[in-house]
Amino acid sequence: MKHPEFPLTDDLIYLNHAAVAPWPKRTRDAVIAFAEQNSRFGSHFYPDWLKKEAELRRQFQSLLNAASADDIALVKNTSEALSFVAYGLPWQAGDNIVSSDQEFPSNRLPWQSLADRGVEFREADLHSADTPEDALFALVDDRTRLLTISSIQFASGLRMDLLRIGEFCKQRGILFCVDAIQSLGAVQFDARACQADFVMADGHKWLFGPEGLGVFYSTASARDCLKLTQYGWHMMKDSHNYENLPWEIHPAARRFECGSPNMIGIHALSASLSLLLETGMNNVEAKVIERSDYLKAAIAAHPQLILLSDRQSPLKSGIVVFKHRHHDNQALYRHLQQNGVVCALRGGGIRFSPHFYNSFAELERALALTTITPL
Repeated sequence: MKHPEFPLTDDLIYLNHAAVAPWPKRTRDAVIAFAEQNSRFGSHFYPDWLKKEAELRRQFQSLLNAASADDIALVKNTSEALSFVAYGLPWQAGDNIVSSDQEFPSNRLPWQSLADRGVEFREADLHSADTPEDALFALVDDRTRLLTISSIQFASGLRMDLLRIGEFCKQRGILFCVDAIQSLGAVQFDARACQADFVMADGHKWLFGPEGLGVFYSTASARDCLKLTQYGWHMMKDSHNYENLPWEIHPAARRFECGSPNMIGIHALSASLSLLLETGMNNVEAKVIERSDYLKAAIAAHPQLILLSDRQSPLKSGIVVFKHRHHDNQALYRHLQQNGVVCALRGGGIRFSPHFYNSFAELERALALTTITPL
């Protein structure tokens, strides 16, 4: 039976939430309602829109376990937030940044672009030590200013021990930055428990939101370390001081929002987050992990498939990667797509990323399609 919030067409099995997710029904309805209101009344209800903006900050505060909604900035995307950090910190020649060799380009390019300032970007081979965390720690020295890592690696599904990394950084006075795009909406996340200074994520993956709107979390002390790189009316303490006589930077994370908010995106993402919060992230995570575990077990037991994801780690994610013993990845990917299985080519194989609403019947159908020959 289909989940009432996801009336996807019957000939689709959607296993690509680690890329771009479908919108829930309530999100579609929220966008339609916003468009209807705007077309009939223009900005007459703008005060209500501002209340929705404030609500979205509170929703993110809950999802991240932030101390305050003031720690939440609404940004365009993960890359923008990472660039705020990369170009806001006062680097000195000889400083270094520690990360991994598995990062998505968003968590590599901003740091690598600092090379002309004499800042080194160090990429740990996460398989070079007893644990991925040990591989990161081995690259840290007395010139390491920041450690930046994806909470879950996009290509492999490897989930990092953020509590351990956060404690390591705190003991050494190193800033800790987390790209949480593959965690938020899929598994529980606690920014305070892991002692993260900065956390960022887009809304269009596991959070079920639209592209073009994401979250940037920062602690009060960490954001005070950042020089602003964008300026505009919305980042002023008094955003209605249009005469600018005088003006101050907003004390909260809103200082990173330089211009007019993405109101239609705010309405959409708030609706999407309401589904996750109503369901409960503990329940969402349990169902996501149950489905990924089911896929891993079935793939590992299948004579024609090779599981590439780790089954042994106690830290689990919603990402499952595998390949076929007799057919190349491109051929299998085309076959699956042509037969309605929405997935991705990642990590040297096929990536399935089911969400909490996917039925086990859908997973069985998807697995059955991996064995149909000829491809």
